[in-house]
Amino acid sequence: MKRILLVEDDGALGRGVCLALNSEGIAVTHCEDLHRARQALAASEFDLLLLDVNLPDGSGLELLQEVRQTSAVPMILLTANDMETDIVAGLESGADDYITKPFSLAVLRSRVNAQLRRAFPERQSALEVGDFTFDFRQMDFRKGGRSIDLSKTEQRLLRALVENRGRILTRETLLDRVWSDGGSYVDENALSVTVKRLRDKLEDVPSKPRYLKTVYGIGYTWAVK
Repeated sequence: MKRILLVEDDGALGRGVCLALNSEGIAVTHCEDLHRARQALAASEFDLLLLDVNLPDGSGLELLQEVRQTSAVPMILLTANDMETDIVAGLESGADDYITKPFSLAVLRSRVNAQLRRAFPERQSALEVGDFTFDFRQMDFRKGGRSIDLSKTEQRLLRALVENRGRILTRETLLDRVWSDGGSYVDENALSVTVKRLRDKLEDVPSKPRYLKTVYGIGYTWAVK
């Protein structure tokens, strides 16, 4: 199930959006101001953000710029009809789309689903990523046609990274996904060790990784190649 953060101060509109998207099998978290939105982002990972521009405690553009510094998560702006400057500023700041108010919920669903399809293409058994072929179903991993032997833990970490390539995954998120029996009880050094082992097996020069990159103070990303 995909998770969306909706930041909209109009309660009635927010409830309507939540109902419309929940019917698509999407879980929506609704916040009515920037303060609560920042708290939600600090507590959870989201697959898409819907941001109203004009909010009681500031502009949704502020949040867009903050998020874009560390994440490639899709973001759609909700703007008033006459706010062309907001649309331009939003797109230049990294918004993926915008929807002008008033809008139909059918249009909203369509635009949201389009962004989610781009961000999460239908997963196939084998992924072709640069010189690599990763087949997680058959547990067959190759670089330039050469087979690579990966442990189950290395496979889980690799899958989380390549299926979110271009996005930064925090250490906490990776601990939770890779050690699903409870990341909070796993020594964080286990993640660093698994990252090093993956680099030793996948990178040409492990000390200067081209693919599995560290984002210092945050986590890791699989650089798009």
